[in-house]
Amino acid sequence: MYIIIPIKQVPETGDVQMDKESGTMIRSGSKSIVNPLDLYALEAGLRLKALHGGRVIAITMGPVSAVKALKEALSMGCDEALHLSDRAFGGSDTWATSYVLSKAIEKLGKPDLIITGERATDGDTGQVGPALASWLDMTLVSYVSSLEMEDGNHLLAERLIEEGYQKVRATLPAVLTVVKEIACPRLPTLAGKKRSMVTPIPVWTAMDIEADPACIGLKGSPTRVVKIESPSVSRHCKVVHALDDASTADAVEQLFSFLEERGLAPLKGGQHA
Repeated sequence: MYIIIPIKQVPETGDVQMDKESGTMIRSGSKSIVNPLDLYALEAGLRLKALHGGRVIAITMGPVSAVKALKEALSMGCDEALHLSDRAFGGSDTWATSYVLSKAIEKLGKPDLIITGERATDGDTGQVGPALASWLDMTLVSYVSSLEMEDGNHLLAERLIEEGYQKVRATLPAVLTVVKEIACPRLPTLAGKKRSMVTPIPVWTAMDIEADPACIGLKGSPTRVVKIESPSVSRHCKVVHALDDASTADAVEQLFSFLEERGLAPLKGGQHA
């Protein structure tokens, strides 16, 4: 089985900075990690390889520093990795990103499965996986919570939906977006880390994948972030420490006063206002 897993390097959640002029993320100076939800896609792909054989390739589009994400994927057990890096890719939205990934996948050779995380924690759109399926004309199964191969041409999947779960049967090749329930990601092994240090990771540019310049970067991105605002916290809390009987009684009195001020204090007889 031939599986490709697109992953993304993202800033840690508490370390996100945005350029208010361009509406793009400022990545320099921020601590970056593998998108946490992509780790579930990696685990799903590696488990399928363990059961059915084959190879797993991790790919990412990003700056030079994104190679760290690929090394982590290799240390978890991926067979190969591919880095798509070119200044021309800078500022790509999800449409342009999925286009670049699809061109690289076409050059690699269409796989049996493409497995992505549900979404990236920086953009939070969940659009790249479905867009890949569209670019490559492949079956799409989104929000997959469990998965098994029925035979060499079909898979059985359970999807997480608003009403519960939905069971589907899909034809290969297919693109899957997976949720956390799919598996518990493994930790990189020492042997895996050693292998990741010596495994060559090719770097492909826009020219290597024959990408249309009009479809990549800011120029090729039809969506724009037009306004950025930081949320303001208007709530203020009061902490009361109840360490003994006296302070506990005082805390209860303060709680009742707080509720009474808002018309929420319980009335006698167990009734409520």
